[in-house]
Amino acid sequence: MTVSLPFDQPGLLDVPPLLRTLQQQGTVHRIRTRVGDDAWLVTDYQQVRQLLDDPRLGRSHPDPDRAARSGESALFGGPQGNHESEKSDHTRMRSLLQPHFTPRRMKAFRPRVERLAEQLLDTLESQGPPADLNNALALPLPILVICELLGVPYEERTQFRAWTQAAADIIDRSRSEQGLGDLFAYGQELVTRKRRNPGDDIISALCATEGVPDDEIAMLSMALLFAGHETTVVQIGLGALLLLTHPEQWQAARKDPTLLPGMVEEILRMPGKSGGGIPRYARTDIEIADVAIKRGDLVMLDTGAANHDPSAFTDPDNFDATRTAPAHLTFGHGARYCIGAPLARMELHTVFTQLIPRFPHMRLAVDVEELRVRVDILTGGLESLPVTW
Repeated sequence: MTVSLPFDQPGLLDVPPLLRTLQQQGTVHRIRTRVGDDAWLVTDYQQVRQLLDDPRLGRSHPDPDRAARSGESALFGGPQGNHESEKSDHTRMRSLLQPHFTPRRMKAFRPRVERLAEQLLDTLESQGPPADLNNALALPLPILVICELLGVPYEERTQFRAWTQAAADIIDRSRSEQGLGDLFAYGQELVTRKRRNPGDDIISALCATEGVPDDEIAMLSMALLFAGHETTVVQIGLGALLLLTHPEQWQAARKDPTLLPGMVEEILRMPGKSGGGIPRYARTDIEIADVAIKRGDLVMLDTGAANHDPSAFTDPDNFDATRTAPAHLTFGHGARYCIGAPLARMELHTVFTQLIPRFPHMRLAVDVEELRVRVDILTGGLESLPVTW
């Protein structure tokens, strides 16, 4: 029997039971995506890790119009890029962006992020309980941070967030395509502004880089705007929920702040997912765990399943801030490892370094069963996170 995505997920943070069953049955599974197309799902930690850096898999397809799709999102639902030049295009993209996200640059930027988080927590505290931690902290902080890095006016956040949310729609392709088009047009407008009035920001730096066309700058900048806040919003919200539902870990971090780096890694590893993971297309006929994959086939690399693989993680469904190995795959692995990983880690560390000691007795204001996650957009995440203290 061929199973279909997304898998039922009884608990917000739990691994879907069907996914656990598939893991017990083997490494590679024939599935149907949420739009009904055939695909392969890889659930084993070692295989997913290896395939994330396997040049025989890519994001492009030799016949894009006939390619299987993982969803309706124009951003991530189907093939991307030129099949002939994908590798060189990706290398160029990383060479342009990676210098702006090195751990050293993020360390220098950290005091500013700390101040932004402090201001948001000042407001949260002054307004008093109860509060929606999602709207008070998880949402505004990543937007403030990426706006400062890119040189995007924060006061335009309502408009560009509407476009990023539309672009991330995994159900309505026309809405997703419209959102992506609006976002690109906004990027073009920002590039025009920076050409006239450059600042100390990434878009201005790209404008000053010789040989980079304005449309490419607009595309790269809007990709950063999307990825630089949407995913971190989700991680902060789910991370806070994990800690609020494990109060002993909250108190442990309060007593011993040296636990926080490990706690951040566990927050990144822990959330269960049911969407199928990272889509890739086979660039040639290959074999994965004795399964024959044809050129052009869609292969879903399920990093969420890999992060909960019992063969890699002891007691994988247990939230353990002292866990040391192996490394989770939330940011990918190898040549496509997430450029923004140092930024995301720094934001998460900053949030919980301040939130936990400042609100030592924070707790959920509703039963966890009442919480809901977004099922209509690519990144998911909580609709709200009511808390009190």
